[in-house]
Amino acid sequence: MKKIILYIAIPVLMILNSYELYGMHMKDIFFHESETVGNEVLKIRGDGLLKWLFFKVYRVALYLPLDVPSENALDDVPKKMVFHYLVNMTTEQFAQAGENFLVKNASEYELSQIKTELDAIHDMYRDVKKGERYSLTYLPGKGTELALNGEVLGLIEGYDFASIYFRIWLGDNPVNDEMKHNLLNDAGREFSSN
Repeated sequence: MKKIILYIAIPVLMILNSYELYGMHMKDIFFHESETVGNEVLKIRGDGLLKWLFFKVYRVALYLPLDVPSENALDDVPKKMVFHYLVNMTTEQFAQAGENFLVKNASEYELSQIKTELDAIHDMYRDVKKGERYSLTYLPGKGTELALNGEVLGLIEGYDFASIYFRIWLGDNPVNDEMKHNLLNDAGREFSSN
């Protein structure tokens, strides 16, 4: 009897897991279909779930202009990422996780060129509790803005920083490949926040 239950339960769990990963909304988590950045209206491109071992860490949405192809998401174009946290996290965890994936996506020289900016954004981060939201917004000609629950914590000027920092999620070696594909909507999903 136990074996039968396992044969039924495992496929069901796999289906539920893929259902979440492919952008269906988790209960009580909502992302707007568009975000205004400066004078630009950005549309949601995709969303994804980051899991670490057995923990769901955060749900994230990526916003881009409609006329920007997904393969150009790291270019000098407006973009916004909104992170909805499903666990508590500390400032130290943000800094450590960011550095771990930056070294996989940038050369030592590139990282040396943005060291001051990296230190600055690490100083901006605050501890978050489950249910809180960070947003990371890049606006050409202005820079990268970090906000917590809608409150702006600071701005890192210039495109050089943004071109490297967003690689954590959208680079060649992102924090999670499946999540990157979902954010960029490589499968061509119809996305609705309803």
